[in-house]
Amino acid sequence: MSLTASRGLTLIELLVTLTILSILAAAAMPYVEMTVTRSKELELRRALREVRTAIDRYHEDWLSGKISKTSSSASDDGYPRSLLMLVDGVESAEAKGGKRRYLRRIPRDPFASADKPVEEQWLIRGYQDEIDAVVSSGNDVYDIHTYSERTALDGTLYREW
Repeated sequence: MSLTASRGLTLIELLVTLTILSILAAAAMPYVEMTVTRSKELELRRALREVRTAIDRYHEDWLSGKISKTSSSASDDGYPRSLLMLVDGVESAEAKGGKRRYLRRIPRDPFASADKPVEEQWLIRGYQDEIDAVVSSGNDVYDIHTYSERTALDGTLYREW
């Protein structure tokens, strides 16, 4: 009499395997969420640095006379009137003329809604606005912040970056 080996898994073996897999998945989920948040934070820092550097370069060019002080694209304080001015460019005051551009595109806010136009994703502060102003005077773009009310991994608010 020959015994044939049973092929397949028992119900108990399947349940033990599924339990182990669910425990591993539950342990990995917080790590995955933190990794996604870190990548968004890094993207936000890069976007803020890129735009703020462009605003500073624009202002330096205005101070040095590379942009006409009478140009309608600059405010009386020498800052761009909108974020789009940094992309569209302004007429150069130099003899050779041409346009001076400061950004290739306005970076996206990683914490903003994707259906919102990119130039409306940022909280803009003008040169004459109060430091904690939520609504810009609309005169110029001195600084930008995210609208996000979330807290960063380091405990600070994204809006304060």
